[in-house]
Amino acid sequence: MTHWLDAFVPVFGLLALGALLRRRLLREDAIWAGIEKLVFWVLLPSLIVTALSTMRLAELPVGGLAGSIWGALLAGTALSLLLARAFGAAHPATTSILQGGIRFNNLMGFAIAGAIWGAPGIALCAICTGLIVPMVQTITTLVFALGGEGRVRPGRLAKQVLLNPLIIACALGFALSVLGGLPPGLQPAVRALGQASVALGLLCVGAALTLKGLGDRPLVQAATAVLKLAVVPLMTLALARLLGLDPLPTAIAVLLMALPTAATSYVMARAMGGDAPLMAAITTCEHAVSILTLPVWVWLLSRY
Repeated sequence: MTHWLDAFVPVFGLLALGALLRRRLLREDAIWAGIEKLVFWVLLPSLIVTALSTMRLAELPVGGLAGSIWGALLAGTALSLLLARAFGAAHPATTSILQGGIRFNNLMGFAIAGAIWGAPGIALCAICTGLIVPMVQTITTLVFALGGEGRVRPGRLAKQVLLNPLIIACALGFALSVLGGLPPGLQPAVRALGQASVALGLLCVGAALTLKGLGDRPLVQAATAVLKLAVVPLMTLALARLLGLDPLPTAIAVLLMALPTAATSYVMARAMGGDAPLMAAITTCEHAVSILTLPVWVWLLSRY
C-alpha cells in the first residue's frame, strides 16, 4: 500500500500544487514558459541520458517494445481519425482528437514507474519514450500538414523529429551505454538535473490545466478519454503478450500508453491551427479521469 501512495500521491499532488501556484502565486505566463523550456531542453533529457547510460543494450527487448508501442499507436491513430469523423469534426478539431488519442505525459510515467519499479522502470521508460516520441511527432505533424497546405515537407518533418531534445537524449544515452556510461564527476551532475525534471515538469502540467471549456463538446472529450486511457493501453497489452514481452517491459509500455495526453498538445494546437479550446478541454479531462484509470492499470500490471 505504501508504494502505491508513493506513486500516486506525489504525481497528482504536484499537479494540484502547480494549478494552485499558477492561480495564486506565480501568475505570470513567462515564468511557466521558462520552466517548461528548462524541463524540455535540459532536465528531462538529463533524466533520459542518466537512465539509458547505465543499461546494457544487448539485454533490452527493443524489438518487442517497438512492435507493441508502434502497433498500438498506429491503431490509435486510425481510431482517433474514425472518432473525429463520427463526430463530424472539422480538421482543427480532428487534430485535437488525434493528439488526445495518441500523445502522452511522459513525466507522469517516469514518476510512477520510478516509485513502483525503481531504476529498471525508469530506464525502460526512457527507451519507450525514444520509441513513442518520433512516431507521435511524425503522425501529428503529417495530419496537421495535410489539413493545411495539403503537402508534407520531408526535410522539415525530419528536422522536427531529429532535433527533438528527447530523441537526442535517447541517442546520447545509448551511445554512452556502449562506451561504459557517463564519466565520473559528470554523472552526479547530470543525475541531479534529471531528478529535478519530474517535480518541476508536473508542476508545469498542473499549471497548464484549466477547468474552462470542460462543457465544450463533452461527448468528444469523453470518447477521446476512453480511447486514450483504456483502448490504446489495452491494445498495447494485447500486442505485448502476442510478441512475448516479459512482465516488466510489458508493464512499462502499457503504463506509458495509458497516460493522459501531454500538456504541450495545447501549444501545438495553437501554433499549428488546431482547435486549441477543445485541446485544452481534452487535456484537462484526461488528467482528471486518469486519477481513476492509472491506479487500475498499475494494479493490473503489478499482477501480470
